[in-house]
Amino acid sequence: MSRETKMKRTSKKAAAPTEKRPPRPTGRGWLGRGRGSSAYVQAPDEWRGTTVQTCGLWPFSIGSGTPMVGVPLGRHITSGATLCCDPISWFQRAKLINNPSLFWLGKPGLGKSTGVIRMATGLAGYGVMPLVLGDLKPDYVPMVEAMGGQVITLGNGRGFLNVLDPGEATAAADRLRSAGFEKEADQVVADAHGRRHAMVSALLTILRAAPPTDREETILDRALKVLDERHEGIPVLGDLLRVVQEGPAELRAVALDRGDDRRYQDITENLEASLIGLTSGGRLGETFARQTTNPMRRDAPVVYDVSAIQDSQMDLQAAALLACWSAGFGTVNVANALADAGLEPRRHYFVILDELWRALRAGRGMVDRVDALTRLNRQRGVGTAMVSHTMSDLLALPTEEDRMKAKGFVERSGMVICGGLPSAEMPQLTSAVPFSRAEQDLLIGWQDPPAWDPAVGQEAEPPGRGKFLVKVGGRPGIPIAIQLTEAERAITDTNRLWNERSRVGRVDRHEVAS
Repeated sequence: MSRETKMKRTSKKAAAPTEKRPPRPTGRGWLGRGRGSSAYVQAPDEWRGTTVQTCGLWPFSIGSGTPMVGVPLGRHITSGATLCCDPISWFQRAKLINNPSLFWLGKPGLGKSTGVIRMATGLAGYGVMPLVLGDLKPDYVPMVEAMGGQVITLGNGRGFLNVLDPGEATAAADRLRSAGFEKEADQVVADAHGRRHAMVSALLTILRAAPPTDREETILDRALKVLDERHEGIPVLGDLLRVVQEGPAELRAVALDRGDDRRYQDITENLEASLIGLTSGGRLGETFARQTTNPMRRDAPVVYDVSAIQDSQMDLQAAALLACWSAGFGTVNVANALADAGLEPRRHYFVILDELWRALRAGRGMVDRVDALTRLNRQRGVGTAMVSHTMSDLLALPTEEDRMKAKGFVERSGMVICGGLPSAEMPQLTSAVPFSRAEQDLLIGWQDPPAWDPAVGQEAEPPGRGKFLVKVGGRPGIPIAIQLTEAERAITDTNRLWNERSRVGRVDRHEVAS
């Protein structure tokens, strides 16, 4: 047989048909028209159990896509997996963020305060004490009352906060000195002095809508030191005013009056007029000119209830928020100093700064005051949650310098949580935190108004209520839905007055019908 004939026979055998295998469906079903293929694969149901209950399933075939360290915040909207999330746990234990801070954005009525309350109650279970430094609605008072904490009421004759009160700093300094910690005691006293000085300057800024001059700042600093040396007891703003009016040699030296009484009076005239406005009523009333009615504790949850201040009193609201923030961080500093010296146990705090935009709009220079209060949260051992509505609130400031600093609040935050936001917010938001196009569409869809439900004759729940996107840096966002327990519903009803009015209306209609 020739070589060519053998090659032909071999090629015919190779071309013989192989045995047919039975067809198998793909991961999306049978492919082809009319065969039932699916474009969307439904996520399988998930269950969670302890290692004792599910030990036979180990090793697990798949893992959860969301972190399980921290406070259980909500469930993943797509997979249903639980997301545990809070700035302190993700910084201290999970090492997911470099700064224990949170910035929460979202339109009103979608559940920002409810989400922060969930975090605060969960952290309280871990031993972290919540400090709500200014509750304007009040949303957080029921939570602190349920925890057995301290409620401090301020504003319109209901309570006073003396901005010259060093708080527990004096007593803490005495304890430190008696224990041999002279340097630490001096630091506590210096911090209290700086805090009081900054608070008086902030009140002047709100009153004038402009910061005090450099010379006035120096005069205030020296006047406070004179008060500490010569005044018995805790001074008030009226005592500070008298020191400026009397003009001791220490103040004249820094005022550069050149030995001329007339020149000293001219230099201090504007400062004296502003201090009179702070002590005799005016726009800010006497809320900060009298002795503190309810000193703040450092061993329990605390909320400053400033809901008695009306929304029309924007200057007084901003001043009250700043005074509460100053007092709160001063208390935290004292607690840390005593813990560092071994005189008290270490305490961690979760500081909530709600309605941030109100304080920022109070006047030029207020951004610097807030920035100084919030920048050192990692060194002070506290976690912070700053809450506002939109990026426009932060960027609606008079100067470009203030707008950039306010934007830095969001950029420096360890995590950013966003609820429903309008499409006009997206360019400003993405300039601070990267959001994909799909994430932006999700946030825009959540801000839609509720639809009318003809079955019950009422508006349905807004599509974005309780839904939020958790962002950490450039990582993909985690969309979650917060579901409240019955115990939480009693302390998170931010429409409490409206609901009570609705119940009264239903009772009246029933009585009329009967």
